[in-house]
Amino acid sequence: MQPFERIGMNIKSYIPFYRRNLSLAIPVMITQAGQIIVQFADNIMVGQLGTGQFAGVGFANALFSIGLVFCTCFTQGTIPFIGQSFGRGEHKKVSEYFTNGLLLDALMCIAIMAIMFAVIPFMDHMGQDPAILGYAKEYYRIMVYSLAPFVIFYVIRALTEGVGNTKYTMYITVFCNILNIFLNWVLIFGHFGIRPMGVEGAAWATFISRCAMLGIGIVILLSGKLYRRYLGDIRLSALNMKQFMEVMKTSFPISFQGLIEVTTFSLAGIMAGWFGAVAMAAHQASQTIITFSFMVAQGVGVAATIRVSHQYGEGRLADARKAGFAASHISIALMALAGITFILFNDLIPLIFTKDPQVVEIAARLLYVAAAFQLFDAIQLSALASLRALADVKWPLVTSIFSYYIVGIPFAYIAGTTFGLGPVGIWLGLLVGLMLAAVLFLYRFNKLTKGFTTNNPKPGAPGINA
Repeated sequence: MQPFERIGMNIKSYIPFYRRNLSLAIPVMITQAGQIIVQFADNIMVGQLGTGQFAGVGFANALFSIGLVFCTCFTQGTIPFIGQSFGRGEHKKVSEYFTNGLLLDALMCIAIMAIMFAVIPFMDHMGQDPAILGYAKEYYRIMVYSLAPFVIFYVIRALTEGVGNTKYTMYITVFCNILNIFLNWVLIFGHFGIRPMGVEGAAWATFISRCAMLGIGIVILLSGKLYRRYLGDIRLSALNMKQFMEVMKTSFPISFQGLIEVTTFSLAGIMAGWFGAVAMAAHQASQTIITFSFMVAQGVGVAATIRVSHQYGEGRLADARKAGFAASHISIALMALAGITFILFNDLIPLIFTKDPQVVEIAARLLYVAAAFQLFDAIQLSALASLRALADVKWPLVTSIFSYYIVGIPFAYIAGTTFGLGPVGIWLGLLVGLMLAAVLFLYRFNKLTKGFTTNNPKPGAPGINA
């Protein structure tokens, strides 16, 4: 058989996996994209208020995203257990894991919110332009309150997506995102007799829409026929210390891994602020753009976690491996398109957020670097999601610490300050960290699943803790 024939047959064997992954991924991609569209709207509307307001929101988001990502990643600790239990047909265990996960996630959210409020006095000592600090604090305080409804909604989302239904969260998110954008217009600029609230209005719009998101999620959960078998087993007696600890042992590494990545970008934002409000605004504009492609690829990652966990729970080990690699192929294709777009329109995209020529010039250069790391971001997202489906979380945590903290951030600092490359040098450090993480995550998934050559009618898989 000729090499090209073998390649064609290999690709053909993946087509069913592409279809199944995309059937789950597309609603999640729309959900994720919807969230970033709201961030787009926030930044576009706040950007019209001025460079100072735009930079202040950027600084606030750099700090707020740390707590947000930690908590939302923490909720993902239940997904592999729910997915594997669902794959084995153990529906009572699905309810028990959801109950224990809900309690654990609520306690963690309260603790993180307390820490986030405690950070506010230290915002004056992070090297930022004093002119933006008032806007940053005003926005940040309200956003911290919005964390509670958002996290509880994510716990509900973990249940619905863990059992393979990704459409309900899509519908809820799309509706609430439209509400958020409308409230932005009303509260930021003042309409229908409401006084213009500026930056504060953007934050309140997010808070209200997230409360609506939680309320609708609860209604659907209580009224949906699909979830009655799971809700019927939810009770205080379902609290189980063993399962509580299982979820916690998975949730903490996942949340710390997510925290490492987001703090890397947050530290990059803080370092960009050392070069002034213009550099900070350029960083904020460019990061908002790349977050869109990140969220879309993350939707593919969520589908990978669901598909791989289900196949693994059913004992379909060869299919679990293929589902993971199929997710990588899809992510690479999508992120490559995003990278090409950044290169072709790098001088036009920043104009969406600001007309300041200095901000546009720096942001355009940052988008060239962003185009380069789209490929590596795609690989690390999909490989990491597949590892989570196998409940392999400790090794990725160590890998992330090495890739981002030991290599990426020092490189960003040296390139940005010592070599005088400014924000572009900082982003080159992000590129190096992502490259290293992508290679190591993919290596890990391949190593753990290379023995998954057959489908066995039994739960569990050998060598998963290798």
